[in-house]
Amino acid sequence: MAAPRVASKRTDEVLLEERGFARIVTLNRPRQLNALSAPMIQELFRLLTEYEEDQKVKLLIMKGRGRAFCAGGDVAAVVHSIAKDSWTAGANFFWTEFIVNYLIATYSKPQVSILNGIVMGGGAGVSIHGRFRVATENSVFAMPETALGLFPDIGASYFLSRLPGNFGEYVGLTGVRLDGSEMLACGLATHFVASSKLPMLEESLVKVDTSDHFAVCAIIDQFAQQVPVKEGSAFNRLEIIDKCFSKKTVEEIIYALEQESATVGDEWIKVALQSLKKASPMSLKISLRSIREGRLQRIGPCLIREYRMICHIMRKEASEDFFEGCRAILVDKDKNPKWEPSRLELINDQMVDQYFSKVDNWPDLELPMRRSKPILSVSKL
Repeated sequence: MAAPRVASKRTDEVLLEERGFARIVTLNRPRQLNALSAPMIQELFRLLTEYEEDQKVKLLIMKGRGRAFCAGGDVAAVVHSIAKDSWTAGANFFWTEFIVNYLIATYSKPQVSILNGIVMGGGAGVSIHGRFRVATENSVFAMPETALGLFPDIGASYFLSRLPGNFGEYVGLTGVRLDGSEMLACGLATHFVASSKLPMLEESLVKVDTSDHFAVCAIIDQFAQQVPVKEGSAFNRLEIIDKCFSKKTVEEIIYALEQESATVGDEWIKVALQSLKKASPMSLKISLRSIREGRLQRIGPCLIREYRMICHIMRKEASEDFFEGCRAILVDKDKNPKWEPSRLELINDQMVDQYFSKVDNWPDLELPMRRSKPILSVSKL
């Protein structure tokens, strides 16, 4: 089976602006919260490839139009295409998306992502892997995949596993929403800039005549500020998070949280428990294993493994929870998915193993040769 080809297709869903040596890329589906469509992903691939080879381009700025940077990939369209054609339509979508994630993670030129709004799922994939991530008071970050019958993909097992302690397991399994200050504190954002200062920041960045990361960082530093996390933030409870989310299994994590809830009673623990008990049991199982494996892998192997997992899901192997989650959350919107298997204890190791195995009659993700190493390191976070 030949590898899918990445098509090149221009679209007005991605706006381009040339400013000196900088290129401003604006995601332009505001009514859909800039959810990534297939044409958008194809266009990002084209631009990233073109700009990296263009010596006149020194810096890439990425932002979203409206109240979102990007709320994720357009999974509803993926599910529709799978129902209409076959699972390979979805496999091609994620193939291109993961290649884009890898290009950003290994990009030789600085990318500044302005995260002034919602950043979820696929939106994290086209920003968090980049060198600079600027959060604001309007930022809302989440990886809500387990509530949808999916798992944190787009290389999330790489960057979530590199958050402090076991904070990544907490974020990935519960789908908790983080604000800009929490993003900065845990390392998902490199800077916090008040939204009122973003126009001035952008004007300063477009004057850059270098791809030197230190020079770009110095410019952002001029507008950045340190912001404390709120008193009730779970990030202030890292000791409890590490105690609970370091457990070997999802069942043990839930039990540990229940014990803490009985003695401490913090609201964030109750919310975490509610999220875990509503999420797809299969998604929780494979997500935990994925993040744990990601801690020992570089970005390339993480994306290759996650691509295997997504293909198994689209082939409806072991579970159809992704399609049921899309029905309940995105289509019918009854918010009452019927997960199968319905309980954690009904899932054995062999069922989980299946998601990590090579896909029959379909190629592994083939990553392009790169000169640069992944830029998001443990020390970065």
